Amino acid sequence: MRQFRFSPALPENPTFTVGDAVILLAVTTILYAGARLAFRAPAIIAGPDISLSPLALPWYALLSVGRMAAAYFLSLLFSLFYGYAAARNRTARTVLMPLLDVLQSVPILSFLPVVLLSLSAVLPQAFAAEVAAIVLIFTSQAWNMTFSFYQSLTTIPSELREAAAVFRFDPWLRFKTVELPFAAIGLLWNSMMSWSGGWFFLMAAEIFNVGSRDFRLPGLGSYLQTAANQGDSHAVVLGVITLVGIIVLLDQLVWRPLIAWTDRFKMDMVEGDEPPSSWFLDLLSRAWLAEQFGTRIWRPFSEWIDGEFQRRMSGSIALAEPSAEAGASRLAIGILAVFLLVALYGSYRAAALLVALPTSTWAELGKGIVATFVRVSVALAITLIWTIPVGVFIGTNRRLATVLQPIVQVVASIPATALFPIVLLALLQIPDGLNIAAVLLMLMGTQWYLLFNVIAGAAAIPQDLRYTTDLLRLSSLDRWRTLILPALFPYIITGAITASGGAWNASIVAEYVEFGGQTHATIGAGALIASATSTGDYGLLLAATLTLVLTVVLINRTFWRRLYKLAEERYRME
Repeated sequence: MRQFRFSPALPENPTFTVGDAVILLAVTTILYAGARLAFRAPAIIAGPDISLSPLALPWYALLSVGRMAAAYFLSLLFSLFYGYAAARNRTARTVLMPLLDVLQSVPILSFLPVVLLSLSAVLPQAFAAEVAAIVLIFTSQAWNMTFSFYQSLTTIPSELREAAAVFRFDPWLRFKTVELPFAAIGLLWNSMMSWSGGWFFLMAAEIFNVGSRDFRLPGLGSYLQTAANQGDSHAVVLGVITLVGIIVLLDQLVWRPLIAWTDRFKMDMVEGDEPPSSWFLDLLSRAWLAEQFGTRIWRPFSEWIDGEFQRRMSGSIALAEPSAEAGASRLAIGILAVFLLVALYGSYRAAALLVALPTSTWAELGKGIVATFVRVSVALAITLIWTIPVGVFIGTNRRLATVLQPIVQVVASIPATALFPIVLLALLQIPDGLNIAAVLLMLMGTQWYLLFNVIAGAAAIPQDLRYTTDLLRLSSLDRWRTLILPALFPYIITGAITASGGAWNASIVAEYVEFGGQTHATIGAGALIASATSTGDYGLLLAATLTLVLTVVLINRTFWRRLYKLAEERYRME
């Protein structure tokens, strides 16, 4: 019978290493280079005219979905390559995982103006805005998918690893038949979460302005903003209906068929009572064109890919556990030396920009970080309280999941910033209402990361283990203690890491709001970043962004990383 393996206490990892220092220097250099390019951007950039005609909605919807699709496929490729390299190569892991910690902690909305301005300094404005939008959506989608894939690869049961070694699978065959199928359910649910969360950042990218520079893009986001600014309630309703319609169509034509298809990869010794189904998948499976496509195009292409990978990896046999690689080559050392020199120079120039800031600014930054940390902690605590029971309820009930999953996805996909003005107007009437509104916006934008991970974890619990708890007549408390919580623990940690990162990002729009011709701001790191963006204070923007990055990395290293390691070692299903 499968069980959750418990091992002795883990040795503590260092909270900060030389690798972390090098990565932070590189990030500082990149941010400084972007800021320097931003100084050279055109002073005035005129935005496009946004039509509110209903006839324009299909074209705008197609543009928005196209940006989302481009960013998603980039995120998927990044997650597969990055997660695999980090999980299978111990040497690479020492660099890749700290780098991922830093990347997912960089507040997306704080470096968007830097990306936009730097790209517009070297590229045509329209193309620069499109690239920046796709980059922004990519950075909102990639990290939780990568964390999920890495978590799945590091928690593969030992018997599957050993079977791959016994049958002498090469790395490609092991990836195709063991690792990717085992990770499929978690990767799919995180893909849905990434797509849903991507709408929030797509809307932000399509309506972005930096002073007199208008970077708006034609799309659903700019359509809704223009309609709201002009008070055209009819156009707002049409835009929201279009957005909801797209989400429902994607659920029925893409996500629901994929959920039904990936159920075959669940580690069950018995068949579930009600496996997920999809009318569209059933329709495709009976279609003559789909059969011909599979026979004449997909199968030969798949066999060609298999042959190419197996030819390149001939003689390489999968091991039960990843092995450490040999020392770095001279070429790698030379590249690293050049990289370090560039990073040191860029960090030196960035430090000169930071030193010019007055002491009062740094004191304000310290207060802001503490205030934002408290709000993030409160939002995450509320998220944990409700998402774990609701996620388990949805993930373990097939009929309920069929009804609620599209609803959850629609609600998660509605950009929180579209509802925030309504919430803000109501809460500003009560004492300390802006702080409460900031926590609510963080909650609205990040709770779905945890919910989707919990649903994926609950759906992946083997049916035979559920039957066993029924036969043993375990009480609800014992079932949660011995099966549900241990099985969910890796998924909860993955969701909590990405949810907390999302909450730090959301602080930029939650703590500083321009609405109705007035600016509402509270103490916080996000408010400082938003204020620096609106005034073009790149020194403060760089300082606030780096301070926030360092804070999130420190939290990840001292808290989340240890829980992640605990999930890998103690709660692996065996």
